[in-house]
Amino acid sequence: MAVVTTKEILSATGGRVLSGRPDDTLFAGISIDSRNIGEGELFIALRGQTFDGHHFLADAMKKGSGAVVSDCSKVHLGGKTIVCVKDTLKALHDIARSIRLRRRLAVAGITGTNGKTTTKELAASILGMKHRVMKNPGNLNNRIGLPLSLTRVKEGDEFAVLEMGASMKGDILELCDIALPDYGVITNIGPGHLEGFGDLDTVRKTKLELLDAVKMIVLNADDCFLMEGVSQRLDGKKPDLITFGIENSADVYARDITLDDRRSVFDLCVQRQCVKVAINVSGRFNIYNALAAAALCHGLGLELEDIKSGIELFKGVPMRLELKELFGATVLSDAYNANPVSMEEAVRELVRQRKKRAVAVLGDMLELGAYADEAHRKLGRWMAKFPVDVFVAVGGLMAKAAEEFSAARQEHSGLVSEPCCIMAVPDSCEAEKILPGLCREGDTVLVKGSRAMHMEKVLENGRGISPECRRDAVGGPVSRVKNAL
Repeated sequence: MAVVTTKEILSATGGRVLSGRPDDTLFAGISIDSRNIGEGELFIALRGQTFDGHHFLADAMKKGSGAVVSDCSKVHLGGKTIVCVKDTLKALHDIARSIRLRRRLAVAGITGTNGKTTTKELAASILGMKHRVMKNPGNLNNRIGLPLSLTRVKEGDEFAVLEMGASMKGDILELCDIALPDYGVITNIGPGHLEGFGDLDTVRKTKLELLDAVKMIVLNADDCFLMEGVSQRLDGKKPDLITFGIENSADVYARDITLDDRRSVFDLCVQRQCVKVAINVSGRFNIYNALAAAALCHGLGLELEDIKSGIELFKGVPMRLELKELFGATVLSDAYNANPVSMEEAVRELVRQRKKRAVAVLGDMLELGAYADEAHRKLGRWMAKFPVDVFVAVGGLMAKAAEEFSAARQEHSGLVSEPCCIMAVPDSCEAEKILPGLCREGDTVLVKGSRAMHMEKVLENGRGISPECRRDAVGGPVSRVKNAL
């Protein structure tokens, strides 16, 4: 954690001291959670729609040495340093920006609809071959998580690799104002968080806000919609561009690709220099993530052999196409999140890895706004062309995909294996109960859905039913849209 002082906090936030000494008192770090605040840390009392950190101030101060608050009239914590500000979230942003400015640190911001976390982890793995690197823990990538990540910068860190998420226009601009990135990566543009963005064009405009902040940007040459937006936006002063891709001409590219169940092997080429690379995760989309990270690190001056070594050290990210063995089946656990593009890529990977039956256990894709109904129906129609033997639809939206899948399957009966089982269940708990009875030895199973669907619970039955799902009642009807097992 970065060490901060009262003086630095006052300078960054323009706040005033309510109690304690306005001197250079040292704080060991910053926390927003009274439950796990560390000894000597500074507590920032954030407010949200369903919580108010000010209610937990006394608990936080049992271990913490000070706090930043905006409710300044009811604070009576003798001996602790309390700083009053107008807006505690803005104060967190200001403190993080101050920490970033006083470190000699090169910052890379990574955004895009899919692949941000994996690309971030790959880039950190590569840079870590020769440098001290800080990265967001997990996917702390929003207006709270990213500034908290910056407070973890340590003396001696040379690079910060920061995932930047967005759910509405202006989000990337705000994160850039906090992190002040020198370098950027845009992995791709797709229909994610449309509830906040409204349309795909606004998604693109928001991601392209990164262009205005950096001196070098890494772009997916195979994403024509992204590249069209870049060409429209760039005029006059512009950052250096580095492209990556598989299909189109790019500065960093892959060729001679071989995919198997647990890894991918390809020639990684930078201009005309190539090296054979084996990445320990499956899926063509993960090759794109590796190329994005490689392009960034190439732009930062790393040698091709170091880039290869960093990629090959990468072991994957939990709940992102994780391979498990359960019920005698091979399970692809991709339960962290979902949108239409990532769902299609995951289904393709299920079908590619299928040896006997392909079982798709898919949960609702959320935050799609007015596009939600059609997105799920479109997914169902699209899936009908593929040899999916069992489709378990989890949630009300995915039930609509199951309806379309069932209807469209008749049109593609010559292309797919029969018989087929299609089921709709209300939630992940019900899917957890039925999956053991559906699986057969040698099946390949995909489990995927949006984060709020908690699709990881589907796999708990291999270790005993998850606590959240332990209830006597079934809890909701199981609808067999079509059953011909």
